Amino acid sequence: MKRMHIHVSVKDIDDSIRFYSGLFASEPTVRKDDYAKWLLDDPRVNFAISTRAQSVGINHLGIQAENAEELAEIEQRAALANLRAEPETSANCCYAQSNKHWLEDPQGIVWEAFHSFGEIPVYGSARNDEQACCPGPKNAAAAQKSAAHSSASCC
Repeated sequence: MKRMHIHVSVKDIDDSIRFYSGLFASEPTVRKDDYAKWLLDDPRVNFAISTRAQSVGINHLGIQAENAEELAEIEQRAALANLRAEPETSANCCYAQSNKHWLEDPQGIVWEAFHSFGEIPVYGSARNDEQACCPGPKNAAAAQKSAAHSSASCC
């Protein structure tokens, strides 16, 4: 079963963890110095926060697939609807390794469909800040917009 994904960029990780832990009545599933994630069942959501973006607020939205087949189903739906999805295989970000597809809605909101299949010890790969994880759509306008609020953040 798929899970809704919401990633919010925050100023202070400790204050935000305290707030969201109270709101969800649950401690984070993953907690790092710059990142936290809750995998909730009610509501069924993967809610992540990080301090890695330049501005605060909604970083991106997404759908987390439980397996490769569900990710392929999401990609197929996007193709049938003539939505441009940018694949990213074996992405290393948010302390996880994942296969992804990036989309951008008509308002410019970046969406990530992904299936994670492993953990990694660092937030992202060894890429530089311009190439940090969660790049979103690869067209120039989308990349520029994405870089303004999420160039170094992810899931």
